Amino acid sequence: MLLKIENLHVSFDNGDGGWIPAVEGVSLELDRGQILGLVGESGCGKSVTSMTVPRLVPSPPSRIVKGRVLLDGENILEMPLRRLREIRGARIGVIFQNPMNALSPLHRIGAQLEETVLLHRDVSRAAARGMALEWLAKVGIPDPEIRSRAYPFELSGGMQQRVMIAMGLMLEPDLVIADEPTTALDVTIQAQVLRLMRKLHRANSGVLLITHDMGVVSQMATRIAVMYAGQVVETCDDAGEFFANPLHPYSRALLQAIPSAGTRGRRLAAIPGSVPPAGQFPPGCRFRERCAGARPECAHMSSGEMRQVSKGRAVRCPF
Repeated sequence: MLLKIENLHVSFDNGDGGWIPAVEGVSLELDRGQILGLVGESGCGKSVTSMTVPRLVPSPPSRIVKGRVLLDGENILEMPLRRLREIRGARIGVIFQNPMNALSPLHRIGAQLEETVLLHRDVSRAAARGMALEWLAKVGIPDPEIRSRAYPFELSGGMQQRVMIAMGLMLEPDLVIADEPTTALDVTIQAQVLRLMRKLHRANSGVLLITHDMGVVSQMATRIAVMYAGQVVETCDDAGEFFANPLHPYSRALLQAIPSAGTRGRRLAAIPGSVPPAGQFPPGCRFRERCAGARPECAHMSSGEMRQVSKGRAVRCPF
């Protein structure tokens, strides 16, 4: 197994000597050749979970309470910083949600790509520059030689995102974490970026795709995990099966909100209310206050183990 997250718990300092649980009991698996779509609304804990893998969640204010994150059997959470720096970029590539926050505004695009290569490969500056230009071309940047001399602010949002994809993939890492990679893009550029990521995804690598956009995940993912209020509420090893028959009420509500030809001219379905903030999760089922099918016993049910429904399928709701 390429990536295995086991019973991960992450809390944040509340500034008053206490801790607020943000992620509780998350367990996920991802193997080579797979694209795992981690879905849910904003505030459900997707980014905290995914950014804990390369240990990019600042500590403090965060604290990993317990759990393990295994990359090919090696626990990332116990790695010394020197070892962690070796695998970031080389074995774990990250495509961030907002490239303007991830790219340095003070350095040219080409120089930033070259530095990524030089940090992890024993090559000359000329060879690193050649790789940078090659990958700018691969991600569809026109005139790579000219664009490589541009600063990030001189590029459009779509171009910036393509640079982020090049930076995340150019060392051909085993694991790629893509955190909302198309959120800031218009629909035309979004479609181009998704096609590009599918094209460049290698059979012997795995992709953890974090998004709240069910349309994006339906185009990309081979496996699905749904998060709500800091917990995984449903997993399915077959994305097609998930979209055909979602089991958790929250999963069904998310899918009903996807626009389609059948909903043209009609008001889209919406989930009432909002995700409860960390530290204010209700007892029992955390989705019950927004669930149309909630029962009185939902307030008292355990929020512990997932229920195995069939091979490769698990759900938190017992009904």
